[in-house]
Amino acid sequence: MNQEVLTSGPLYRAIVEYDGTELLGFQIQSQGRTVQGEIENVLWRLTQTPVRIAGAGRTDAGVHASGQVIAFSAPWKHSLTDLHRAINALLPDDISFRSLDIAPPDFHPRFSARKRCYRYQIGQWPGHSPLRARYVWELGPNLDVAAMQRAAQHLIGSHDFATFGQPPQGEVTIREIFSANWLSQPPYLYFDICANAFLRRMVRTITAALVQVGQKKRSGDEIAALIAARDRSLAPPPAPAQGLILTKVFYPEDELVTDS
Repeated sequence: MNQEVLTSGPLYRAIVEYDGTELLGFQIQSQGRTVQGEIENVLWRLTQTPVRIAGAGRTDAGVHASGQVIAFSAPWKHSLTDLHRAINALLPDDISFRSLDIAPPDFHPRFSARKRCYRYQIGQWPGHSPLRARYVWELGPNLDVAAMQRAAQHLIGSHDFATFGQPPQGEVTIREIFSANWLSQPPYLYFDICANAFLRRMVRTITAALVQVGQKKRSGDEIAALIAARDRSLAPPPAPAQGLILTKVFYPEDELVTDS
């Protein structure tokens, strides 16, 4: 379904956090719970007006966010603080507005964005941890993180990433990656990646390929070869959704647009 921001009322901008475990992604669907659907239902209850929200990124089913950005126009006669409080009071426990403000009239969370950052989380403990597995890919302790970091540097710059994902719209698969770094904080291992935009499942597929490097199933130089091939069939299956978090979206007014 096309995402558009209604033009009646002021344009609101929010940073949204959600646990995607029981959600079928961001974008509204005909059946099942989604981030967009839950927020729009709340806005309908508060305003008795159909309100369509737009988001910075259409995260897949099971993917989480701490820094998703949305925008919407809605009639509201009370204060901004009251609207923020009312929305959070009605949202389900797995979605929350971290902030709410008035956006410039030409703002669009997706088209105005200059940079998006994701974090993928890996659990390096032995065995299965029921209390931690909800937000990580459990892989154990035997990964060559240094090799994964060296391999990740092949991603930096503007490339055709057709091997690693599909475009959400159109056919253009060229994206610019500004940074891609592994951070070890035992028993967690984090992969932080920032780009101007991402293809569908691109971060999870890149993560899976780099993990294969860490498991010595492929060499680091094969990452460059995968990029050059532009062949989706050569990529490994994407890493599990539960390890991925949309952490930050940058806009022109932010001080740091190209540095992570």
